[in-house]
Amino acid sequence: MRKKIVAGNWKMNKTFEEAEELITEIADGLDEMDLNDHGVILCPPALYIEMATDVAEESLFDVGAQNVYPADSGAFTGEISPLMLKKLNVGYCIVGHSERRKYFREDALFLKQKVDALLRNGVIPIFCCGETLPEREAGNHFRIVEDQLIASLFHLDAADFSKIIIAYEPVWAIGTGVNATKEQAQEMHAFIRERISGKYGVAIAQDLTILYGGSCNAKNAAELFSQPDVDGGLIGGASLKTEEFLQIVASL
Repeated sequence: MRKKIVAGNWKMNKTFEEAEELITEIADGLDEMDLNDHGVILCPPALYIEMATDVAEESLFDVGAQNVYPADSGAFTGEISPLMLKKLNVGYCIVGHSERRKYFREDALFLKQKVDALLRNGVIPIFCCGETLPEREAGNHFRIVEDQLIASLFHLDAADFSKIIIAYEPVWAIGTGVNATKEQAQEMHAFIRERISGKYGVAIAQDLTILYGGSCNAKNAAELFSQPDVDGGLIGGASLKTEEFLQIVASL
């Protein structure tokens, strides 16, 4: 049975002291919960990763990174390698978030290289895909998402593909306060699983965790997570508030 997961993407937020407080509060809150083998991942800014992994050693969450450069070392000023993440016991890394695609011009080939580099180092990619509002309004949302999967993931063999996590994030819902309806989320998640089944087989498709992201919060999480193909969420703004994030985790 595929794993249910809530992952918090902090983006570029929190000072050191604020991050320490938030990590500690979430850790304490998770200690009081029965997670039933569900997973929780915190993805803080890179400066706070070591602090998070130290706390995670005695808590119920794993740590993810928000970004990586697809080389183990080299003259890439300001970048972080997958080997560095591995040595810090970082288990996950977000790849292909719409903000990286938009603001940093990351294309499908670069994302493919990131996925390969992470897997080579034993770090699990959380691969983001999703369409813009004009693409959805034009009826192209299924094609856009399928193209993103094909271009950056479908070169993988079955063994490697089975390790990844996919996050469907409709770009029009990220940070806007407008989330996809439960029907829209389920429709796209089912479509993604169907395409994966066609490429890798039913068993791998059914075992793959697919998260929803895009203005998911404590008020709508339970409804979204109740859908048969929605396996949790990649949470943005709501992951910066302890009580709200814990409520979302409790909705799994």
